[in-house]
Amino acid sequence: MKLYLDTSNPTCILKLDDKTYEWEAGKELAEGLHQFIYDKLRENGSTWQDLTEIIFMSGPGSFTGLRIGAAVVNTLADQLKIPLYDHLGNKHPIIIPNYGREANISLPKK
Repeated sequence: MKLYLDTSNPTCILKLDDKTYEWEAGKELAEGLHQFIYDKLRENGSTWQDLTEIIFMSGPGSFTGLRIGAAVVNTLADQLKIPLYDHLGNKHPIIIPNYGREANISLPKK
């Protein structure tokens, strides 16, 4: 089963083969992403071990959303020993998000 994940926007998009699911994650992405994926796998009668490859929308987009999504897909691909691709079809050992611009890091207040 192919898993596609897009966390670049507040609406998380998950595809499992030809089925598409959306979740308005908002600020709950980090806490709820694993459960969201797990629940959709179960709805399809599948488990983590049924995943055969992962495709990740690597950017540009939300800095935090891309960081969280990349951490999840990198971990899953590594632990399940399955191939990992960016949304352009390029295979990667790990995904490095493309934020589309330099990070806007503010100066310390103290």
